[in-house]
Amino acid sequence: MTDARFAAEYEGPLLEVSDVKTYFETDRGLVRSVDGVSFTLERGKTIGIVGESGCGKTVLSRSIMGLLPRRGLVRQGSIRFEGNELIHLTPKEMRAYWGSQLAMIFQDPMTSLNPVMKIGKQITESIREHLDVDKDFAYELAENLLRSVRIPEPARRLREYPHQLSGGMRQRVCIAVALAAGPKLLFADEPTTALDVTVQAQVLDLMAQQQSERFMAMVLITHDLGVVAGRADEIAVMYAGRIVEKAPTSVLFRDMKMPYTQALLSSIPKLADESHVRLATIPGRPPDLVNPPKGCKFAPRCAYVQDRCKEEEPPLTPSTSPGHEFRCWFPVGTPEGEAALERNKQKGLRATEALVAADTVET
Repeated sequence: MTDARFAAEYEGPLLEVSDVKTYFETDRGLVRSVDGVSFTLERGKTIGIVGESGCGKTVLSRSIMGLLPRRGLVRQGSIRFEGNELIHLTPKEMRAYWGSQLAMIFQDPMTSLNPVMKIGKQITESIREHLDVDKDFAYELAENLLRSVRIPEPARRLREYPHQLSGGMRQRVCIAVALAAGPKLLFADEPTTALDVTVQAQVLDLMAQQQSERFMAMVLITHDLGVVAGRADEIAVMYAGRIVEKAPTSVLFRDMKMPYTQALLSSIPKLADESHVRLATIPGRPPDLVNPPKGCKFAPRCAYVQDRCKEEEPPLTPSTSPGHEFRCWFPVGTPEGEAALERNKQKGLRATEALVAADTVET
């Protein structure tokens, strides 16, 4: 249900991303960082963008925000915010959106905050840029912001520099900076990577609270499916610049179809595991985005791979559950997928037996 505060505004999705492609020109050729990504996001909802480093999730968020370098960059597709096309806007034109409409929390708070500028100055800059208030009132708003993100003694913290705060405190300041002008959409790019586990949970809880209070939409970017498990309404799994599976969160964890999604979930450490148990890993490495392999990009690392996977790239296929799509010829949990997995196991057994036999003959 649409919040009453937005009844007179644009009634469609807050964000509509359609077939976005972001390529970089390098000496080796075009790097296809984002290669045809589409999704929509409603007001007040959260979508989790999940994938390994290098899959294109950060480039996707910066493409939407208009924070990519202009040199050597090719952008195609459509990015509509409240029905307004953003993709061809200049940085000067995008300034009207930054802060008041779109905001971002970056991965490392120490590098995203200015080390030689006091906290108060960094927060009030955004406030005064977008709100018609004087310096004193801006500092009053900044103090209230620090209090809302649970920073003790906010008045004193405004007079301090970033290096005087802990990692968790710095990330809370980054959240305050991002929220200063009341954005409608917040991008959180790996917001807890540099923090210990206890502080991670506190920061994620804080973001969820602020999102609920402000009726703000959020794009949560992470490599960890566990981070988005209970915090996103929908999850999009990216691999090699493309979405390979997208579904409502409960559906994805209950009925995932893409072997890559299954491999990501298996690599998360389990509390029930005994100490010193070897962690599950995904074999191989992500493909070269300048010269990607033919067929399915995950095929060289996939436990379900068959000859067809190496020749034909699967399209995004609708599942039986509403809103669930995936790219796979032999999906997890289907008769075709189970048969493919069993065939590969048998091939592996035969290969092992052949190696043993050869070693015996040589001995």
